[in-house]
Amino acid sequence: MIDLLIRDALVHDGTGAPPVRADVAVARGRIARVAPRIDPVDAVERTVDAKGLALMPGIIDSHTHFDAQITWDPTLRPSPALGVTTAVIGNCGFTIAPCRPADRELTMRNLTQVEGMSLDALRAGIDWGFESFADYMAQLRRRGCAINVAAYVGHSSVRTYVMGADAARRAASADEIARMQDIVREAMRQGAVGFATSTSPAHNGEGGLPMPSRLADDAEMAALVGAMAESGRGVCMLTKGGHTKMSFLESLAAATGRPVMIAALLHNGTNPRAVFDDLDAIAAANARGHRLLGQVSCCPLTMDFTLASPYPVEGLASWKPALGLTHDALTSRLADRAFRDAVRAELATPTHFRLFNNEWDKVHVVEVARPDHARLEQRTIAEVARETGHDPLDVMLDLALAEDLQTVFTAQLLNSDEEAVGRMLNHPHSIVSLSDAGAHLTFFNDAGFGLHLLGHWARDRGAMTMEEAVRRLTSHPAQVLGLPGRGLIREGHAADLLLFDPRTVGRGPKRRVHDLPAGGARLTTDAIGVHGVWVNGRQVADAGGLVADVPRAGTLLTEFES
Repeated sequence: MIDLLIRDALVHDGTGAPPVRADVAVARGRIARVAPRIDPVDAVERTVDAKGLALMPGIIDSHTHFDAQITWDPTLRPSPALGVTTAVIGNCGFTIAPCRPADRELTMRNLTQVEGMSLDALRAGIDWGFESFADYMAQLRRRGCAINVAAYVGHSSVRTYVMGADAARRAASADEIARMQDIVREAMRQGAVGFATSTSPAHNGEGGLPMPSRLADDAEMAALVGAMAESGRGVCMLTKGGHTKMSFLESLAAATGRPVMIAALLHNGTNPRAVFDDLDAIAAANARGHRLLGQVSCCPLTMDFTLASPYPVEGLASWKPALGLTHDALTSRLADRAFRDAVRAELATPTHFRLFNNEWDKVHVVEVARPDHARLEQRTIAEVARETGHDPLDVMLDLALAEDLQTVFTAQLLNSDEEAVGRMLNHPHSIVSLSDAGAHLTFFNDAGFGLHLLGHWARDRGAMTMEEAVRRLTSHPAQVLGLPGRGLIREGHAADLLLFDPRTVGRGPKRRVHDLPAGGARLTTDAIGVHGVWVNGRQVADAGGLVADVPRAGTLLTEFES
């Protein structure tokens, strides 16, 4: 019996080959046949007339942070409605397993700081029915999910499990590193897709302390990546700080024979060569037979923020005295002249990478709290500074202080030079990624990155062909991650499918909804031009978004090709 027959589709098979008009038959969750015309002998449960719409494999999102959300929301909104059929969680090593009961509050507070998550939502939402990584995977398997999920074992969680609160304060001993290695080995046996970590100075946890992985020295990092590689498979994913040398990352790939995937390669207009220097180093490593890849984004990095939680500047060394402060202590610090002068001086100094680079013409006032400030809305800080004759940093901080830190700003931080971003997207050793879906929910939402690549970059700008854009979103990440039987429309492969209109496909404007646990807010976006999404042959979304009673059609992916 055929469960689903999609007729007259323009099939992009995921290989990068030109599309062909064909019918696609699905049976028992897999693609049974692809042919110009299928006249089935057996019964067909459902037929969809594509009428020439494009059909592609479902999008594989290799950089998400759904680790907490998946415990309360098996639909993983908004990703399935945006064409995503597989999500990889645990990126940057900011996972929630393993986690001792005594460390749950610290873990949630760290996530609140480093990934912009609501502490109230985490407290109300996370189902802590696990301690070990094996327990967590078992819980995910029992609960099910709308889409397929693969999970990294995360360095910061492993470090906290072994070292407790010391994980964010000191180097690990040889015995502690050995215990961490054992946890990584066991996680790989339980089906982790690899090991994820971060050395980025932008990644700070509770009270402004570095996230635990940032305290690891090279010996610890090499030991844990080595433990992952003992399984004969796995990807090392690392979010790179400027001090982390590409030569060291290449040494990890050389020693283990495993790929090292490096985030977050974003273009900085004030240091435009830096990202291309990294990509050149990645290309040189590959030429020597050592597999490095750079995670790049097809979206401009734009964030909403308030000065109560100013993620764009929290990676500055000069901002550290304000980290972890609240209420009167925070407002006093923000008003302090010496603090402001230190921030000004740091912003005026060029650096390899940081989120905010003193570009005040790219910072807008979005929403004010006082009616007498309404005239400032939708204006840039640079404009207001010129008009008033004041320094831009003072303008932003004074406005926020006058409104009890309730003023909402937005900043276009990185990736705004489209010529440069187009080159990054087409680099032979880049992987299109960095949606950060599940994190920074009040700051930004790039879960629709795949639709943006198809609509903006392939159709509108012609930076790549539509078939190459499809390959970049499907078979390419499947090959990098070792996902067998996914990423292609091919007989025998999983029926993860996205039906879309190439003439209109894209992502809609962001909007704020209040549907997190404890009534928390998040930014979301709607799909444009999507007509259907199927996961393992079962429909999870249509032209109106998620279907009613979304089936838990996904598979917890635990078997990978080496």
